Amino acid sequence: MSTATARIGVTGLAVMGRNLARNLARNGFTVALHNRTYAKTQSLVDDHGDEGEFVPSESVEDFVASLEKPRTIIVMVKAGEPTDAVIDELTPLLDEGDVVIDCGNAQFTDTRRREEALREQGLNFVGAGVSGGEEGALLGPSIMPGGSVEAYERLGPVFEKIAAQVDGTPCCIHIGPDGAGHFVKMVHNGIEYADMQLIAEAYDLLREGLGITPAEVADIFREWNQGDLESFLIEITADVLAHNDARTGKALVDSIVDEAEQKGTGRWTVQSALDLGVPITGIAEATFARSLSGHREQRAAAREAFGGGTGNAWAAEDRESFIEDVSRALYASKVVAYAQGFDHIQAGSEAFDWAIDRGGVATIWRGGCIIRARFLDRIKEAYDADPDLTTLLVAPYFAAAVSDGVDSWRRVVADAVRAGVPTPAFSSSLAYFDGLRRGRLPAALIQGLRDNFGAHSYRRVDDDGAFHTGWATDDRLESPA
Repeated sequence: MSTATARIGVTGLAVMGRNLARNLARNGFTVALHNRTYAKTQSLVDDHGDEGEFVPSESVEDFVASLEKPRTIIVMVKAGEPTDAVIDELTPLLDEGDVVIDCGNAQFTDTRRREEALREQGLNFVGAGVSGGEEGALLGPSIMPGGSVEAYERLGPVFEKIAAQVDGTPCCIHIGPDGAGHFVKMVHNGIEYADMQLIAEAYDLLREGLGITPAEVADIFREWNQGDLESFLIEITADVLAHNDARTGKALVDSIVDEAEQKGTGRWTVQSALDLGVPITGIAEATFARSLSGHREQRAAAREAFGGGTGNAWAAEDRESFIEDVSRALYASKVVAYAQGFDHIQAGSEAFDWAIDRGGVATIWRGGCIIRARFLDRIKEAYDADPDLTTLLVAPYFAAAVSDGVDSWRRVVADAVRAGVPTPAFSSSLAYFDGLRRGRLPAALIQGLRDNFGAHSYRRVDDDGAFHTGWATDDRLESPA
């Protein structure tokens, strides 16, 4: 075992922690290693000890002692109580100014609580979102650290070196205080939910409308990945659809149970948006679509009652036109998903006084992360041009793209409704777009109803203040509320 003093430590050596430690070592940092079971620590050293300098420890006391001061420790364990348990074990061994970083998918409210508690003890706590999966952790992820400026001054040079690099720029910035990093990572995952649901709906539309095989759909996605839709998720969609099952020889996707699982970040995103009053309808529908897929008993009962096929026979009359329509509808819906996500980030930034740079977030999402895509460059440009942009949808590039695709978007949603093919994310995104641009919404009637049954008052278009109508009286006079 090496006796070198470690620059940074990693405790929790499951797949993500293991690969993050290897990434650090490959980039020249001496890495202290610790895991609850020493066998995983030893396995990492045995398998990858030639990739850099590792300092393994069996006990947490030896682990902390192997780190140079001020100490920097990455925690990579399961979110929730296990994270609290590790922090509680570490803190008595630490000194003022030491930095503890939670790189797991923690709920941002937990991160805010932990940051406050450790700050009172003179310690720095950082909640850092890490996106890119196990490959990204090893080869270069997108990293979203929150916490104090002091903590980032020590941590930034390390994270910026191991992060993905795009055009010479590291995919890592200091997001903001306390829980800002994990908040942005949460929204990233919410956008990821929407993106994946939209891709799945596009796949379903192409199979139903054209009657083609998964492999043929894969060819369409490969072509899309050469244009504006280019992204990591579009790329791997083609790979998944083209893959044949070794057992049956048929398309693997047809052998996979149609029940999408989730680990909670999409649900957290929707809950947070409800608390902040942000309409992230596409992300919400994507999350609910996963939930619906899991209600297998209800789905079986509904098939028994109503039949399991599409409502009407459907065959697109013009193959190329239909593919183009689905492509444009997918792009427009993706713009809505990202616009809603960035609106959510802005709302969180204002609510918690984080001063998050939305253009900076777009910059670090261009590489390493799951939702990396060509049009993130366009998002960065939009916020560089107008940091106070009210919504991405009105930025010139995106306004033109959505306007060019809106007729296709309407045709696709209408065709899907007639055929009985569910497109919750496409449909809700279109409804959001129409609601956003509508001159007058029926919400006026809702306010009238609320005033009628609950005296909740309403505002007038021609006067200031709140008003109430005496609905139960004969003359129904209006009066200031």
